[in-house]
Amino acid sequence: MRRWNGWGDDAINYSVPVSAALFLEKQVGKGQPQHDIKLDQAISQVPKAKSLKHPLVLTDQLTRLLHARGQSFPNWVELRSGQIHSYPDGVAFPTTNEDVVNLIQYASKSRIQIIPYGGGTSVVGHIDPINTKSPVLTVDMTRMKRLIDLDTESLQATFGAGVTGADLEAQLRAHGFTLGHFPQSFEYSTLGGWVATRSCGQQSLRYGRIEKLFAGGQVITPLGELILPAFPASAAGPDLREMILGSEGRMGILTQICIRISPLPEREEFHAVFFPDFQHGVEAVRQILSSGLSLCMLRLSTENETITTLALAGHENLIGAMQRLLAIRGLGDSKCLLLLGFSGKSGLVRLNRNEALGITAKFNGIHVGKTFGAQWHKNRFRTPYLRNTLWEMGYGVDTLETATDWGNTQRMINEIESGLRGAISPSGDRIHIFTHLSHVYPSGSSIYTTYLFRLAADPSETLERWQKMKSAASQAIISTGGTISHQHGVGLDHLPYLAPEKGTLGLAAVSALCRQFDPKGIMNPGKLVA
Repeated sequence: MRRWNGWGDDAINYSVPVSAALFLEKQVGKGQPQHDIKLDQAISQVPKAKSLKHPLVLTDQLTRLLHARGQSFPNWVELRSGQIHSYPDGVAFPTTNEDVVNLIQYASKSRIQIIPYGGGTSVVGHIDPINTKSPVLTVDMTRMKRLIDLDTESLQATFGAGVTGADLEAQLRAHGFTLGHFPQSFEYSTLGGWVATRSCGQQSLRYGRIEKLFAGGQVITPLGELILPAFPASAAGPDLREMILGSEGRMGILTQICIRISPLPEREEFHAVFFPDFQHGVEAVRQILSSGLSLCMLRLSTENETITTLALAGHENLIGAMQRLLAIRGLGDSKCLLLLGFSGKSGLVRLNRNEALGITAKFNGIHVGKTFGAQWHKNRFRTPYLRNTLWEMGYGVDTLETATDWGNTQRMINEIESGLRGAISPSGDRIHIFTHLSHVYPSGSSIYTTYLFRLAADPSETLERWQKMKSAASQAIISTGGTISHQHGVGLDHLPYLAPEKGTLGLAAVSALCRQFDPKGIMNPGKLVA
């Protein structure tokens, strides 16, 4: 059963070795476990719903609670403390396009606000209801998940927009294909959510971001149906798909999506290389990219993330032996870990692997084989469960991400981490920060930063500390010339920082586009643009 106030299946737990717990205590102090409310208490606090009379709409307290929040840090504080200040008044589960049309027409006629809902995995507030006098209807798309069409000649497939990543891949793999889109939320996030937030998967270096994989589809808007034909390419004016990519439900609800698929790779390998320091790793990554080699992933950790990864891995004897071996080879405490992924035909995998590892060797990289990479690949969708364990130990953990050009990468990392430390220092508490480059491009890289800190005794104080850290890091991103979001979208949390990136005219254009499809402003108000 899925957790109502945390991540994932409640039967799955991420255990932390004793040595790892001691490591975290050394970094930030002993955690302060919280008194989380129970589910029955949370249900009893759900207020009476505003009137919604439609045969597809459920208004019971449990269903409304389960659709009230996503997975952002503020969402966790609200859910676990019971301090939730807004709920949907009803939840609908459409199964056909006609159901969605009917619901939007009903909402438009009755001035009801609609929140499109996929897997509920948003970490920036996409699905949070805003306080309003109007009733709020959440439209859960997860029953629209079937494979509608598979074109093996054109390498395209059409799915219901509510299909989860795991279900989508299972259906494609049964026919020998893959989409290749693997965000960390893969098990629960949906195809529609990926398109609506411009998602990026862990193996985007080979398969591309969702904008490359999104070929076309169908959107139900308050003014009617928008069809996006799946052309191989077109010069017929602006691409209408770009209006829907990243639109966060402000213009309508995606019901069917055509995607570009690939044959399953014959071989897939993940290798690990350690460098003397971060800069050696950056130079190796850039050299690999400029060489034209085909890889599916390059993920480079900073010194602090490398230390943290090794500490949390457990297997003390194995990790200790590897550390001693690396020390003999001249790699000390400043070493940094690079994970390299290869997929495709076996011969090409061998060729690209040998060439890439040859480049890493030129920058003093030490290849330690496939064990580390295989473990990462095996556990990559289990990692979010660590948030549950850390919370129960009394620690809060959050992430933020951006992207910038190569010449600005190190400065951006420094400014983000400095901003986070400065924001928490007045409280007298400590913070543990670690960063990696998760998606790389010829011109630059994404930057993914995780920060861990002790929860305060009062949930309001915890939330206040988080808000200061989030604001400081976001300001650092803006002032240093990065995008406010590389892969998580805008939602509520990034909305205050969008203007410097889009400009006044740009924001006005986005707002006008939303009004064109949704003149009454009923579609997910308060998200993306004010």
